[in-house]
Amino acid sequence: KQDFTNDFIKMITKQEDKDVKKYLFELTDKQRIETVLMYHDYGISICVSSQVGCNMGCKFCESGRLKKVRNLEVYEMVSQILMVEEETNKRISHIVLMGIGEPFDNYDNVIKFIDIVNTGKGIDIGSRHITVSTCGIVPKIREFMNYPKQVNLAISFHAPNNTIRSSIMNINKAYPIEELIKAIKEYIAKTNRRVTFEYIMLKGINDSEA
Repeated sequence: KQDFTNDFIKMITKQEDKDVKKYLFELTDKQRIETVLMYHDYGISICVSSQVGCNMGCKFCESGRLKKVRNLEVYEMVSQILMVEEETNKRISHIVLMGIGEPFDNYDNVIKFIDIVNTGKGIDIGSRHITVSTCGIVPKIREFMNYPKQVNLAISFHAPNNTIRSSIMNINKAYPIEELIKAIKEYIAKTNRRVTFEYIMLKGINDSEA
């Protein structure tokens, strides 16, 4: 007989609102990450972190204040779901990789994570109920278009032009809007899947028509 444990992460604090629960987890090396549970009319979704800290440096993102310490391992991402399901005694139906970190900066582990949570021998969440959000790492978007599972892609966009986007998102200096849009069009043509654009309105910065 063998003993198994899920003590890879432990819950430090939990904040509750009507439709949201925010968890602070501590990892075995004492690093901390956040996971968010959201109740919707279509089911229960969880926002999973993929890194400790983040190197993307988006000005509006709180997690970017902490520089990247390390990538999360596959088991640390899976454990976030298992811990929340155990705490709530409810089955999670949707996953969004929009927590701390840039998922495409931890690409290989994120793909392995998706494979595990999608399989019937894992958590058995449908691929169309899984969304990966990226700030726009163009080479990884092109790599992701060859991934066979029908996982959703979301682009953290947040600006109407390169000047504004570069001022609030460092990634735009490496992959400007024109290059990003080209990769997105290639992704849509290859996968025949819709892409979601995320846009946070920042007063006086990106909220005008220009």
